[in-house]
Amino acid sequence: MDLENQKRVKEFFDQYGKDDLVVLLGAAEGEAAGLAAETVTLGDPTFAGPLAGVSLGLSVYHVCEPEIKEEVDEGVYDEQISMMEMVLDVEDIISEMTAIRDQL
Repeated sequence: MDLENQKRVKEFFDQYGKDDLVVLLGAAEGEAAGLAAETVTLGDPTFAGPLAGVSLGLSVYHVCEPEIKEEVDEGVYDEQISMMEMVLDVEDIISEMTAIRDQL
């Protein structure tokens, strides 16, 4: 997650608090999704950005996870996400996301 997005997440956290935020990711690889998820939950593991050492503990999901897929209108999901879902390693992404959430 780049430094500007870390700053935005921190600003939203400061404005709305933990209970009113959910971070939704769309990274194409499990490792990238896991790194971004770790950043908004446990803090920036590279210690380079605004979230370095800052554990926000935010709820975080990938757009291809079943919990999110169930919440999105089926037509919108088919139009906007389903084509990418066919080329992604969804199981790897889910595994990475679950591992990060399990650390909380």
